[in-house]
Amino acid sequence: MIRRLVIPVALLTALTGAVVLSSCTSKNAEASCSTAKECLPDVGYEGLNKELYSRANLKDKVVVVNFWATWCGPCKKEIPAFNTVYNQYKDRGVVMLGVLFDTQVDDTGLLNFMSDFEMSYPVVRADRKVLEAYDYPRALPTTFVFDRRGKVVIEHKGPMSESDLRGVLDRLLK
Repeated sequence: MIRRLVIPVALLTALTGAVVLSSCTSKNAEASCSTAKECLPDVGYEGLNKELYSRANLKDKVVVVNFWATWCGPCKKEIPAFNTVYNQYKDRGVVMLGVLFDTQVDDTGLLNFMSDFEMSYPVVRADRKVLEAYDYPRALPTTFVFDRRGKVVIEHKGPMSESDLRGVLDRLLK
């Protein structure tokens, strides 16, 4: 004998709604983004010492992604400000990644450049996936700042001052 389970439509709708709501609230720490450009891209960033940065291990951090090049004058101008800010904010949940958009320098040249400019924040090389994820930044430097939920809060083209960067980070860390 086969028995049919009859569930009233109202109950079925309520149960379905509860499942949908519970799946949404379980991800409340992540931003909801309508386009890929609104959130921290899900790409792997590899540092010079092979350290890996991914969206998963950057979760719940304020992330600053700065595209730059060794030959870029405005980039060189902002590096001291970024060093200062990074050293003051890194213990407060801020991760800064300098994304090198420069194929003209090898690792030795890059390490020498970083030493000359006393760069203290991690530097990763831009690969095709990273460049595509950021829609190939058309100006250097270009800086993206993401809040703790991974949502982009600013895209700044040109050098960013120490006070401007501090202002953004202070707002996000409140």
